[in-house]
Amino acid sequence: MADNTDDRGPQDRARVAMGQDHEVRYWSEKFGVSKEKLQEAVDAVGNSAAAVEEYLSGR
Repeated sequence: MADNTDDRGPQDRARVAMGQDHEVRYWSEKFGVSKEKLQEAVDAVGNSAAAVEEYLSGR
């Protein structure tokens, strides 16, 4: 069964899935960064959306 890109449950909102184009677009737009900057953040702190947001905000 294909992944339903409209179904964003709590787990989807908590993690940045760099392997899924729609997720990369969503998080890049949400955080206002490029795909490359998003990847840098995930590489630095892992795929937790909260940790990525904190990293990108410079806190």
